[in-house]
Amino acid sequence: MLAEDLLVLDHLSIQCTDPAESAAFYEAVLRPLGGGRVMEFGQVIGFGIDGKPEFWIGPRETGDGFRECHIAFVAPTRAAVHLFFDAATRSNAQVLHEPRLWPEYHPNYYGTFVRDPDGNNVEAVCHAPQE
Repeated sequence: MLAEDLLVLDHLSIQCTDPAESAAFYEAVLRPLGGGRVMEFGQVIGFGIDGKPEFWIGPRETGDGFRECHIAFVAPTRAAVHLFFDAATRSNAQVLHEPRLWPEYHPNYYGTFVRDPDGNNVEAVCHAPQE
């Protein structure tokens, strides 16, 4: 295995106020990125690609108050960033930033930012040059 094949995260899990509403949101926005629901245990749902759950949602069971998470999903193309954005806005997500280049991060950083049903900052980002 090459060093560039290693990832920092194996998976990420967040707690949701309404797991059904969040599941519908994430199914909609991850579909254009090639992801979808791959596993579930009751209200705990795993999303991923090729059967490997990498992102999990479940009911809120611990902690008081809200702590915002930032979740960035890889988009294979800039067009996929737009499809993610379209799916998010159809799901009535609050738009934080419409799709655009973010040259302060790097010259090809193309992303969009929205809020999920629980208020988390969710991003789709493509690092490839324009198609």
